[in-house]
Amino acid sequence: MSSNTQQRNAVATSTFTPREIVSELDRYIVGQNAAKRAVAIALRNRWRRQQVPSDLRDEIAPKNILMIGPTGVGKTEIARRLAKLAQAPFLKIEASKFTEVGYVGRDVESMVRDLTELAIQMIKEEETAVVEVKAREAAEEQILDLLLPGSEEDDDPDARGGNPTREKLRRKLRDGAFEDKFVEIDVSEKQGPSVEVFSPNGLEEMGINFKDMLGNLFPQRTRRRKVKVSEAREILAQEQAQKMIDMDQVTKDALQRVEQAGIIFLDEIDKIAGRESSHGPDVSREGVQRDLLPLIEGSTVNTKYGMVRTDHILFIAAGAFHVSKVTDLIPELQGRFPIRVELDPLTQADFVRILKEPRNSLIKQYIALLKTEGLDMEFKDDAIDEMARIGAEVNQRTENIGARRLHTIMERLLEDISFRAPEMDHNKPINIDGAYVRERLEGLVKDEDLSRYIL
Repeated sequence: MSSNTQQRNAVATSTFTPREIVSELDRYIVGQNAAKRAVAIALRNRWRRQQVPSDLRDEIAPKNILMIGPTGVGKTEIARRLAKLAQAPFLKIEASKFTEVGYVGRDVESMVRDLTELAIQMIKEEETAVVEVKAREAAEEQILDLLLPGSEEDDDPDARGGNPTREKLRRKLRDGAFEDKFVEIDVSEKQGPSVEVFSPNGLEEMGINFKDMLGNLFPQRTRRRKVKVSEAREILAQEQAQKMIDMDQVTKDALQRVEQAGIIFLDEIDKIAGRESSHGPDVSREGVQRDLLPLIEGSTVNTKYGMVRTDHILFIAAGAFHVSKVTDLIPELQGRFPIRVELDPLTQADFVRILKEPRNSLIKQYIALLKTEGLDMEFKDDAIDEMARIGAEVNQRTENIGARRLHTIMERLLEDISFRAPEMDHNKPINIDGAYVRERLEGLVKDEDLSRYIL
């Protein structure tokens, strides 16, 4: 299984050239070419590093990226799409959630433990897909045993397979004849009390191990459930898949993938960039930065699955830096983010493109949502232009929240249609034009107080 996992990793990263990565990001994110190029090179460098001689491989450190730009311009979306392309364990977390050791809150090492949990789940899902066919075949045999009492007593699988009655039942089962028939199955369940362990800051791992220890004190038991064949097939297939997966190998592969391909996206890093001060919350902010430093430079973190080295985890940090500046970060931390890209504020023209072009554009989403009610909706070009103008204007007059403003505008615009959709005439298409947009939103835009709180 380990070789299969490594092969999948290699394919995932080598398939895409930097140009292809940027092209893929273009399908979802408008503009921000400098940021796209930076992350594309960083992702390709991960594959390049795997190809160099082993004696040099460990010396090549990831080039961490700091993205600077206002909220809602695509920082998080770039990192999220990048992780999907890389098929890598990806964790998005806000830097402001952490406190330095000694304060109440989470310590920075917990992000590596969270990333490891995600990798374990990712590898388990991949391996479940590999054994799915065999697991379903085994589940089918169990169901046939339940439908044909006494057949399970025959220890010879070939003899069971040659039973004419059993084969007739198998054909009926596959044709869906027994989907609503009830059968009784034994379902595994771990007995024991539900315990929530609260551990002191920095000692989360002790809490995890204590819960595991309590769980192991209670034996695994089964209880009999009466379910439909359709439900029994899924339950039994899951249990069979669990038996076929080597969890020791899953853990080994997951740790390797975290160390070699893990990506941590640190959002709102500007919130821990406090100016020099000898009192107040700035002390804690600087403490978080100093705790982050060894993690980003490369250290070893203890998890419930084993030790994880962070030397080659890629860190992507992002922040608006409205109040603070990048230079307010401690110099050592600044040095660990050698690649810095500034994202551009979004213009009215960008809003038009955001509404129309991406594969998952807002307009396509709302058209699909109302299609479920049997309604056909079409947005005219002048309606899109008008929404983009309003979004840019409200951003300029109030807080600039980037493309997120368009979500609010779309909700306000379509509120009445969304509410009345089930009762509307399904044979009459809905055309959204510029006049409709102005009618619904112009009053809110003109009233600055209303636009501040509603749009």
